[in-house]
Order: sequence, then structure tokens, then C-alpha cells
Amino acid sequence: MIARFAAVGAGRMGRGIAIAFAYAGHRIALVDLRQRSPEAWQRLCEEARDEIRASLDGLAQLGALQPAQVEAIAARVELVDADGAPAALARAELVFEGVPETMAAKRDAFEQINRHCSDDAILTSTTSSILVTQLAELVHRPERFLNMHWLNPAYLIPVVELSTHAGTDAAVVARTRQLMEAIGKLPVLCGATPGYIVPRLQALIMNEAARMIEEGAATAEEIDKATRFGLGLRFAALGVVEFIDFGGSDILHHASREMAASIDAHRYAAPAIVGHMVEQGHLGVKTGSGFYDYAGRDLAAYRRDVLARTLGMLRHAGLWQAPADSTQP
Repeated sequence: MIARFAAVGAGRMGRGIAIAFAYAGHRIALVDLRQRSPEAWQRLCEEARDEIRASLDGLAQLGALQPAQVEAIAARVELVDADGAPAALARAELVFEGVPETMAAKRDAFEQINRHCSDDAILTSTTSSILVTQLAELVHRPERFLNMHWLNPAYLIPVVELSTHAGTDAAVVARTRQLMEAIGKLPVLCGATPGYIVPRLQALIMNEAARMIEEGAATAEEIDKATRFGLGLRFAALGVVEFIDFGGSDILHHASREMAASIDAHRYAAPAIVGHMVEQGHLGVKTGSGFYDYAGRDLAAYRRDVLARTLGMLRHAGLWQAPADSTQP
């Protein structure tokens, strides 16, 4: 069975992607483009194989797979050196570039990818910092190119963020979605924006947590308890935008105004879109429209669904308590 997929760059991200495909039953080529001495290549192979097996052993210890399956899954990852790269890239229908985060390294990698991949192969970069519009200029037939940001650990977190440029072919996006969904991933789409979706949101939260510690507002332990079982639990049950609609954009508007006045006017200023929605009466669920349209929707059933999701998260966290059997005096 040939490897239909290739991860270029044998570092942590490439190894995580390789595990994700191998776990789903596919062979994948983990390609190192650097010319290395035989000794250096052997060290890299041992390091990569050890990390892949250790990750799979961890999953086995947690019951995600049987210990006997570890070697079979690891064997689906084909380690390919610079001499073998042309053949491996020529066979690949989906390629993930994951070399170091410099334009020079990306340029060198895509020079080889362009030379050896077939014209209909889908090419992606796993960059976390370089815009898709910049990298598209390095790609032959850029209509088949997009960024794909994986969240660590890549083999475990389901969301992958697809960032497209104006020239990305819609059929390429559809095919990429299909291939990623087939290995159990949840692709989400965004434009050519710095930080994608998740890093852009989480950077604000992490910085604000660090500020609260700096200010003496709360300890690290109390902040983590509040985020795991308050903020995180709620946002695991409802998406962030869904949460705005569920509570009401007017609540966000007023809360932002108060915190802008008392904490920081710049950090807590609500965006113009929230003010416009409040002015127009599009407050969310309670008015029938907000970021989502609730026209014709059974709102009672929707509220029950939200409650069920939240209860599910509470039970998962071991925090749900049954009602008392008797009335306390």
C-alpha cells in the first residue's frame, strides 16, 4: 500500500500529523528534505519513531487503542530521507508542509514540493504565523493551496483550521474537508487572517489571565479552576458566538462598557458590530435574531438542547450532583 499523504518536515508537527493518519488506517510519508549524514539520519529516525511510539503508548494506556495495535499503527508511518523525497511527493495527493517558521525555509521546501508533486496534489502549509496569501506566491498552481493549522497534539485535537486565499479553488477546499473528515477531524474555515480562529481567541484569554496574576487579582490555581469548570465548561457546551446570542448581545454590550470604564478602555471596548445589533434590536435568542437567525426554530427545544449539552459536560467533569432526598431543616 503506497502512502497517499505526505508530511514534509519530520519535527513534532509532522509526527503528530503522521500519527493522525496512521491511527485512521492510512500510510503516510514523513519526509525530511535536509541532506544528512547516515548517522544524523539514523538519529532522526530513532527520535521520530520513539516519539510516535510514545504518543501511541500514551493513548493505549488511556484505553484509546489496544497495546497490540501500537506497532501496526506506527508501521504505517514511512520515514523518508531527502533522496527518497521525490518519489514520496510524486505519489502524494495531499501534502502538509511543516518546516521551520521562516520564509526562507518555506521557500526552499515549496521549491522541492513544486518540482516533485503532481499538478493535482493539494498542497498545504501548517504555519501558525505566516499568512496564506504570502505563501501562495511560492506555490505552482496556487489554486490548489491553503494553510492548515493543527492544534497540538495534532493527533488528538479534532479541529483543524483551514485558511484560504482569494484564488483557492472551492473544489480543493471541499476535497480537503472530505479527506480530513475521513480521518475524524473537524475542519473550520477562515480567511487570510493573522492568528486563525483559536490562537486569536486564546491569546487574549491567556494574556488576561497572566495580567490578573500580575495584578494580584487571583492566583494561578483559582484562575485555572474558574476556566476549567466555568469558562471552559460553558464554551465546551456552546460556541462563543452561540453564547453571545444565548445570553444576548445587549449583555455583552453593557458588560463591555462597564469593564472598559473600570479596567481598560481599549481592551474591553466592544466592536461596532455589537453596538449595531443592540441598536437594531437583534439581541439573539430572546428577539429571534442575532448572529444566528432563529426564525421558525423551536426555541424551547433549543434551550433544552443547550441544557443537555451543559449537563453532559458537568457529568463528564464529575461535578453533577443529584438532588437531595429530603428537605434539610
